[in-house]
Amino acid sequence: MNMKKFSIIMMMFAAMVLLAACGGTKEKDNGNDNASSNEGDNGSAEVEYVEITHELDDQPVKVKKNPETVVVFDFGILDTLDELDVEVSGVPQKNIPSYLSKYEDEKYTNVGGLKEPELETIHAMKPDVIFISGRQADMYKELSEIAPTVYTNIDYTNYMDSFKANMDMIGELFEKEDEIKDELADIDARIAEIQEKTDASDKEALIVLGNEGKVSAYGPSSRFGIIHDVFGFKAADEKIEVSTHGQNITFEYILETNPDVLFVIDRDAAIGGDASAKDSIENDLVKKTTAYQDDAIYYLDPNYWYLSGGGLLSIKEMLEEIEATL
Repeated sequence: MNMKKFSIIMMMFAAMVLLAACGGTKEKDNGNDNASSNEGDNGSAEVEYVEITHELDDQPVKVKKNPETVVVFDFGILDTLDELDVEVSGVPQKNIPSYLSKYEDEKYTNVGGLKEPELETIHAMKPDVIFISGRQADMYKELSEIAPTVYTNIDYTNYMDSFKANMDMIGELFEKEDEIKDELADIDARIAEIQEKTDASDKEALIVLGNEGKVSAYGPSSRFGIIHDVFGFKAADEKIEVSTHGQNITFEYILETNPDVLFVIDRDAAIGGDASAKDSIENDLVKKTTAYQDDAIYYLDPNYWYLSGGGLLSIKEMLEEIEATL
């Protein structure tokens, strides 16, 4: 074989080797891309985690970033994920607030009641994360043995910082930081406008919960204390006992306190009961109050205030209701 033919053959061989090498690199890159979208398919992919601290655990909870199978017991977190277009897999369907009724669809797994999670059902789902609130706190150990479990309860003594911490956590976990930042800025602006009006007013407010003909009162730092502590309504009674279920009161107490504004949350309406808070509260005694005579008794939507609250959507709806009273 002369040198000219030999050179041509060697050049062709080199080109074939180079082409084969390029093809191998491309396939390897494709493999890595698949692993990034589905970490479990390729052991070489690095899974990114977010460490979340909460009061039910001494150690941070490690949750895979952008979790795919999500179980939510906290309706505030559920309405937040809904606002952010994040897919959810399982919810307690029995007590879903009406504004979240889409989650009653069979495409979502029913994971039990608010206080009775179905552990076997949840285990079978193999969730990446479970979000719980105070109603499930006693079940934290059992749930955390199934999957990373995050307690997202609101601290009523420090409502906005607590709420924002939950929102920032959701933003980081689901890579929605920009959306959360914009939403919180809008909420802060609306709160500032409300505070400007309440600061200029001397009117005093009382918050009550109606439950089967009985009433309980809530003051600052309580479950509904955001009305005083954040929105700035002055309290008609500064000494109301801070309790989860409020301070039991009589209708005589409402008359004696004589609020300028009366906010009412109807628990019966929230849970589908037959009683009506309005029927029991607007009696002859309460009709003598300034609130009644000034047409300043406001019935707040219990879906946001009682069943939910502390979520991106629910707090905006709460703001809207308060704005309407001003």
